[in-house]
Amino acid sequence: MNRGRPIQSKIRQNIVEILYFLKSAYGYNIYKVYIEIFPAVTMRSIYYHLKKGLALKEFKISKVKSEKGNYSWGPEAEKIYYSLDVNARPQIDKKVKKYFEKRSSKKIQ
Repeated sequence: MNRGRPIQSKIRQNIVEILYFLKSAYGYNIYKVYIEIFPAVTMRSIYYHLKKGLALKEFKISKVKSEKGNYSWGPEAEKIYYSLDVNARPQIDKKVKKYFEKRSSKKIQ
């Protein structure tokens, strides 16, 4: 048996499922969708798994945007947009698919 943490993660797989439907999104946006579909998870955990997924080539950075605003930490925020990479294996989770179908039907109306 291998030592250490297992490479696969349920949280990271759930992020893969979400990005499959979103195509590209930044960390906080992924977090907001995640907590609407799955059990509570910390934002810190989402960012950890995004970073780990980059190392495992499950995610890639699609773009980095800098947005001006009046934030508590300063005048601008950097948003890193993630998308799926070569090692991502979306399995089309039923909960995620249902969520996005419901969400798209609300936008149409």
